[in-house]
Amino acid sequence: MTLWITVLATGVGCYLLKYAGLAAPRRLLDHPLVSRFALIVPVALLAALIALQTVADGDRLVLDLPRLGGLVAAVVALLLRAPFLLVIVAAAGTAAGLRALGVG
Repeated sequence: MTLWITVLATGVGCYLLKYAGLAAPRRLLDHPLVSRFALIVPVALLAALIALQTVADGDRLVLDLPRLGGLVAAVVALLLRAPFLLVIVAAAGTAAGLRALGVG
């Protein structure tokens, strides 16, 4: 029962957070600080997610060379302005290739 209460409370909280963003007054959203914050936060969250997925395994940090190699390949592809699909393929292919070679 506690699990369902948690799931429902989280769902309601997410809905209210989304509604708060939609109900915010336009003058608040046009404020330069709020606008800058809205542009920077998704990038920071995505970077944190990528870092966590690259060097974490459960509740411990690991040095997984194929994952790091895939991340490096993705960064290089992004720096070369490759299309996003190619970035994903380069990262996955590099990680798979390194695993196939027995690295890590």
